[in-house]
Amino acid sequence: MFRPRPSVVRRDSGLYAYERALARRGLTPIAGVDEAGRGACAGPLVVAAVVLRREIQGLADSKLLTAAVRSELHEQIMASAEVGVVVIPPTEIDARGLHKCNIAGMRRAVARLSFVPEYILTDGFPVPGLPAPSLAVWKGDQIAACVAAASIVAKVTRDRMMTELSSVFPEYGFDRAQGVCGLRPPARVARAARAVPAPPLLLRDGVTDLRGENGVGAGVA
Repeated sequence: MFRPRPSVVRRDSGLYAYERALARRGLTPIAGVDEAGRGACAGPLVVAAVVLRREIQGLADSKLLTAAVRSELHEQIMASAEVGVVVIPPTEIDARGLHKCNIAGMRRAVARLSFVPEYILTDGFPVPGLPAPSLAVWKGDQIAACVAAASIVAKVTRDRMMTELSSVFPEYGFDRAQGVCGLRPPARVARAARAVPAPPLLLRDGVTDLRGENGVGAGVA
């Protein structure tokens, strides 16, 4: 498999430094891949692959942006970039395991693109079986523009799904927390979650309420 000559990318070179370094080696277009919902105790895992066709001002790790800014950037990305999105339901996560679903979801998201990119940047984890050379970038959503764009698409897509679910299961407050574990929910939400049966095909295996008291992974989506 072809590998480009090593390049030094300074962390203070800006969010587009990786893309520019790869483009200088003739490796373009470049796809960035990221997910949302890995640390959640309810709802799906959403994985996005994004190939940026132009530079978009204001891109950053989706978790560092307000919901309003994420939504605006999401519209810009969807209007100007090539995007592939995969939604993995809780039933598949319970059956196969979260990490396996995450890796498989990254492959599927890239496969949803209308063309094969020349290079792929994944957030955090190496992904075997991708159709092009790839690099796992630690905290890639903070230092690579295409990965940041993928993180925004994945998070906005998932948050909107959880908001819709909140209208069906208002007792769980999904419109406020999007099913995140690791942060203590408001007492009203926790009491409601204990008092109401778990919504079918929504809570992940072993979860008794939004606090994840059975030891389900904690973290931020």
